[in-house]
Amino acid sequence: MATDQLKSLNGLEKGAKDPVAPQQPLAKIKSVEYFRVKPRWLFVKITDTEGCYGWGEGTLEGHDKAVEGALDEMIERIVGLEADNIEHIWQLIWRLGFYRGGPVFMSALSGIDIALWDLKGRKLGVPIYRLLGGKVRHKVQVYAWIGGDRPSDIESAAKARIAQGLKCIKMNATEDVNWLDSPRVLEATVERLKIVKGLGLDAGLDFHGRLHKPMAKQLAKALEPYHPLFIEEPLLPEHPEAYKQLSMLTTVPIAQGERLYTRWDAKRFLEDASVDILQPDIAHAGGISETKRIAQMAEAYDVAIAPHCPLGPIALAASMQVALTTPNFVIQEMSLGMHYNIEAGEEDLNTYIVDQSVFDIEEGYVKAPTGVGLGIEINEEVVRRISKDTAAWQCKEFYGPDGSIREW
Repeated sequence: MATDQLKSLNGLEKGAKDPVAPQQPLAKIKSVEYFRVKPRWLFVKITDTEGCYGWGEGTLEGHDKAVEGALDEMIERIVGLEADNIEHIWQLIWRLGFYRGGPVFMSALSGIDIALWDLKGRKLGVPIYRLLGGKVRHKVQVYAWIGGDRPSDIESAAKARIAQGLKCIKMNATEDVNWLDSPRVLEATVERLKIVKGLGLDAGLDFHGRLHKPMAKQLAKALEPYHPLFIEEPLLPEHPEAYKQLSMLTTVPIAQGERLYTRWDAKRFLEDASVDILQPDIAHAGGISETKRIAQMAEAYDVAIAPHCPLGPIALAASMQVALTTPNFVIQEMSLGMHYNIEAGEEDLNTYIVDQSVFDIEEGYVKAPTGVGLGIEINEEVVRRISKDTAAWQCKEFYGPDGSIREW
């Protein structure tokens, strides 16, 4: 078809100029604030020179003070930059600091990145998923953690999740485990899974890297007949060669990724075909920008994405924006309290958001949010009030019967 005919079809008369984007100065970052809030979350707010704002989350459990220090350095570098240029700011922080990567640095970058995406969506009047290419699904399957070690505790916690509308849960697979522990550990893990499966729930088993290779091989074999959704962090991510060996010994899907902070961290496990489900945490893994890149890279290896997120409402909302646009997404973790009572100091997802229905669960799914940006409205008055007297949350400590330190 002739060029003149194409222009005519596009509403342009012969001789008219092609349409161009309006040239106007872009608003600059005016301020970046952060707020440590209960129970253990770190929120970030970015405001531009036109008064528009966005919220992010850079929670790193037990290390918020370190993240705050990293944010202080980053803030000095980005105030005055054009807020619209998210990728430039991401690359500036990543490449021009020389020392980069790791949980503290990436969590701070995550808080900034998420806030910039929220700000951009708000200014344009669209959800972030519209800026990421649009939805590939209209709702997101979710699961939440259950605690408890005794069978009665596990059963009651699982029933509470069913009452909240969940179809899937994640649970602690074992108590502390040594290099070569008693066979009773194997039996106890199987029993945990049988309890929740008996209630009609699907379950992922989280090992928190507590296992060592001899126990991991035995447990993976013992669990196969009971079909867990996945075994999460059966080994520490510092041992990629062990993951490769384990993956060739079991049919149970292997999941990990909360302690992988960039696409480069994930690359070895994808190339080794040693992981079936990647679990990047959007508050640790460079925000929306890097989490989306990790998901796209995983798709090329036929690896699913199940974002890790036992965190606050901002991290969950950001994860959902990515999940809605990701073909290889399977399920989303969410931090869901058993009970909610702000007056009693039981802060949860609903404490800090205005519309508490945005995360309502129906038949195991949360609907795509319709609001602009992240799709949630943060109650800033509550954030500022609670952040005034919030002490830094400390990591839990676990010790074996011999007094040696065990994995969290």
